Amino acid sequence: MSEPSAVHAPRVVSAPGELPPFWDRRAVFLANLLGLFFGNEEQTRQLAQEVGEVDSYGGRLVPVVDLLFRGGGNLLVLEREPDPALCRYLEEVAGLSLPETLVLPHADYLSLAADGIDHPGARDFLERLGSHGAEWIDGYVTDAILARLAETTGKQTVATPEGSRRGNNKRLLHEFLKDSGLPVVACETAAGPGEVAGILRRLRAVGYSEAVVKSALGASGIGLLKVPSLDPSAVGALEVPDHFFYEGPALVEGWLRPGSRGIVSIRSPSVQLFLDEDAVHLYDLTEQILSAGSVHEGNESPPPYLAEEPALREEILRQARAASVWLHRQGYRGTASADFLVVSNKDRRHEVYVCELNARVTGATYPSVLARHFISDGAWLLRNLRFETPLEGARILDYLEKAGSLFVPGRTEAGVMPVNFNFGSDGLVHKGQFLCLAHSSAGSHTLLALAEIGLPCVSDRD
Repeated sequence: MSEPSAVHAPRVVSAPGELPPFWDRRAVFLANLLGLFFGNEEQTRQLAQEVGEVDSYGGRLVPVVDLLFRGGGNLLVLEREPDPALCRYLEEVAGLSLPETLVLPHADYLSLAADGIDHPGARDFLERLGSHGAEWIDGYVTDAILARLAETTGKQTVATPEGSRRGNNKRLLHEFLKDSGLPVVACETAAGPGEVAGILRRLRAVGYSEAVVKSALGASGIGLLKVPSLDPSAVGALEVPDHFFYEGPALVEGWLRPGSRGIVSIRSPSVQLFLDEDAVHLYDLTEQILSAGSVHEGNESPPPYLAEEPALREEILRQARAASVWLHRQGYRGTASADFLVVSNKDRRHEVYVCELNARVTGATYPSVLARHFISDGAWLLRNLRFETPLEGARILDYLEKAGSLFVPGRTEAGVMPVNFNFGSDGLVHKGQFLCLAHSSAGSHTLLALAEIGLPCVSDRD
């Protein structure tokens, strides 16, 4: 991919805890979560399998679309209707404005590309989009289907297709970081599976005992292959799937972990971004909660360890500013996040690395926007809770209300806000995303623990 033509440098506004103005626009937003990999079918299949109940994940956008697009009268296209009891809570109790919703299953979304926009099943949908008064159309990513829908219905995409695709490309970001003199982990690129073994042998020669192969596009652990041993026999037996090279060369990096190379701990902060035509806004600083397999499980803000580390906080923001200006130059516009690794050594030195940019509404966008809408200087925690016994959404809300832990603006200063419910084939809620709002990090964790005690949650968080 060639570098996009130069554009003017944006203003950079760094104000964690303060929401930016977002868009003064009306929009149609398509929750095309399974479009994240721009046609990479194997990664799309793995994402659906990893996430579970994936057709109801778009419901996370219900409470935030009207905050992101302040023109009002927005249309949110989901794969499944959101829970009606939850929508009543969000609108009537939490006082949020909610968009109009329209259902389009992912298979029908894909058929717009496979069969063309003129096939009979698409006509009603296109008429609905074309008659909607919004001038803009957006989605998790601006892929070829979304761009074609915009052209057909006379609307404008918020981000360019090229900007959306480039902005999510880890290899292009790595090249920028390296060329700019920003810190990078030991890394080489492999044009195909046959080049990986040689790179792994070179990483072993400079002291690494583990490594990771990363496809240029990935999310939630998809497109990431951990190599737990660099012994010759393990390297010789390694097979890297062809789909890792769908977007061109993949990255092969040394793996950093506590206990090796003098590392005591590794943390994963994330800076929340918003890019408009003229400016880049850094509006929240969060900590990612990751599984042992580096799968995103939740976020909290502020990262508790940064209160005593002002220099570290500033270094994270410095690198986020540089990375976000690069993202703006690619042509991407909208919400995004810059994810980091903070590596702490036994002599208390910190090394800060930009891990990736996610040029989309991310798992931290909706809790951050909601939390900072209600509390600018408090703490928040977002976790997924899965239930041993599936429930109706109304029962979940009723429990939180009776326990006195439901967040009610104007009545409670802290509480739990259910953001979205994920359904099984039985139509019941199997999992949900819960936002804990409090004055302190300890308070938000206490709220989560109380919710887990009262609800029939599985022992392992999702």
